[in-house]
Amino acid sequence: MTPPGRSPTQDAAVPRAKRVRPTDLPALDRLLRSGGPAALVQAHGHTLVAGEARALLAAVREHALAGTLAPEAIEIDALARALEQRIEARLAPRLRRVLNLTGTVIHTNLGRALLPEAARAHLHAVLAAPNNLEYDLASGGRGERDSLVEGLLCELTGAEAATVVNNNAAAVLLVLAALAHGREAIVSRGELVEIGGAFRMPDVMASAGARLVEVGTTNRTHPRDYERAIGTDTAVLMKVHTSNYAIAGFTRSVDEAELAPIAHAHGLPLVSDLGSGALVDLSAWGLPREPTPREKLVAGCDVVTFSGDKLLGGPQAGLIVGRRVWIDRIRQHPMKRALRLSKLPLAALEATLQLYLRPELLPRELPTLRLLTRPLADIEAMARAIQPVLQTAVGSAWHIEVQAMQGQIGSGSLPVERLPSMGLAIAPKGETGTGRALERLARALRALPMPVIGRIREDRLLLDLRCLEDAEALTGQLHALDLDAA
Repeated sequence: MTPPGRSPTQDAAVPRAKRVRPTDLPALDRLLRSGGPAALVQAHGHTLVAGEARALLAAVREHALAGTLAPEAIEIDALARALEQRIEARLAPRLRRVLNLTGTVIHTNLGRALLPEAARAHLHAVLAAPNNLEYDLASGGRGERDSLVEGLLCELTGAEAATVVNNNAAAVLLVLAALAHGREAIVSRGELVEIGGAFRMPDVMASAGARLVEVGTTNRTHPRDYERAIGTDTAVLMKVHTSNYAIAGFTRSVDEAELAPIAHAHGLPLVSDLGSGALVDLSAWGLPREPTPREKLVAGCDVVTFSGDKLLGGPQAGLIVGRRVWIDRIRQHPMKRALRLSKLPLAALEATLQLYLRPELLPRELPTLRLLTRPLADIEAMARAIQPVLQTAVGSAWHIEVQAMQGQIGSGSLPVERLPSMGLAIAPKGETGTGRALERLARALRALPMPVIGRIREDRLLLDLRCLEDAEALTGQLHALDLDAA
């Protein structure tokens, strides 16, 4: 069968006696009236099918002019098959489900946290009917969309008030725009992080109209540095959790408990950006500890921002919690409307937050925590079951072994911590062309119906199985693995 989007031609030049002339091609109307294309028109409408048929005939005509078109390529059945493949390729979604075998659980490039079943079910219910996004069912009047999750956020963090926007960078942007526009925001030099995708904290501050005042040095900042920097134009003191990198050695930083009295003595709010924002103490499940919003508020922070789609395990969102006087000012800023959450992430966020009301069930119901705490023995058992099936699929030219691996939480969370894991290490048996062979295999795995994403390291393709809960999702499609086409 001709690959999708490709004209039904032969690669080699066709002998002159058998060459097809452009005038030999069927007319567009004739092609569309034939059996296969007519059924396609019925299924997809005339506009799409006619457009693809026109493009197909143009491509075939180019091959005819070049003398590379075989006579059978212009048969109606061959053109119909090629047209069907073009339409399938055109309608295939660009956003696809993949198998994350990289070893990074919360992978920024692969969609970050997986939504729990409760969130997916709530999303489906909200999609299928009108909803009370901004309608107060008690009064029968206009409501506020923040109210759908504000109560939950306050209960789970101990905050007086809360609001939400579309991601944590937006949360920081909005907080600074509302509290420090045209004035100074004081931050330690060691906390001027790059959030990701070249978005840097100084740039976010500048976009919010705040003037950055750096204090301390990269590795050491003291309370007196903040005290000396505070002036009549200071609007906020800010702490940024450096979750995406770590400095070791001769270091000193000022924590929120030390900084809050300084801020409050000058009548200033203390803002803390937690980034990954774990809602609970992860050490309860044997994971490295991350600070929680509740702890920062208890330490004296007035406003805390964090992400919804990292350690919290929900949809993309920026969560802002804190004292009501500051949250109200943030909520009333004109930029809030531009950054607000739509009904779908709000629905997913509400359902995810509700899971935290039953913390004992989180390791089972929250996919992010379930994957992070998955027993090594279970991962190893899966690796040993998959190994012979994958070996058969790739053939004798490859060596596959079950191997201990080191993964990571991901998305800037706990960058120096590693997650012990198990997986499959694949290497070509030949001694030459190892890099090219591995790239070819990686491409072939990505070309599967459900693309498989691993990582190449030290002349091996590594498939970390921590995030694979259903072995059939991998083994059931290996019959389609085509190493020659990669």
